[in-house]
Amino acid sequence: MNVVADEDVDGPIVQRLRADGHDVLYIAELSPSAVDEDVLGQATERGALLITVDKDFGDLVFRQRLVHSGVLLLRLEGLTNPTKAQLVGEVFRDRGQELLGGFSVLSLGRLRIRRTP
Repeated sequence: MNVVADEDVDGPIVQRLRADGHDVLYIAELSPSAVDEDVLGQATERGALLITVDKDFGDLVFRQRLVHSGVLLLRLEGLTNPTKAQLVGEVFRDRGQELLGGFSVLSLGRLRIRRTP
C-alpha cells in the first residue's frame, strides 16, 4: 500500500510498514515542518493513506472537506514505540484496504473507520 507518514509518526512505525512491504514516504525524511495542507495534498497526489498523530487533519477532512485518499489518526499515547509499530502493522495486515478513503482512528484495542463525504 502507498503510505505517507506525517513527521510526527514514530520512526519504528515507518520501519515496520516498510519491512512489511508498504511504500512509505516519510515527511520527517523529506520535508520536515511541511504544512498540513501540503502533507495531505502530497498523500492525495500519490493515492496514499496518510498516517498522523495530528488531530488537525480531522479539521481539514471534515470542516474544510479537503480531498484525500484516507487518513489514519494514531491515538496511542503512553505505549512503547515497538508496541505502536506492532499495532499499526496488525491493522495494516488485517484491515488495511478498509482504511482507504476514510478517516480512521486507531487507539489501544479499537479501530474506528468513518467514511467521508
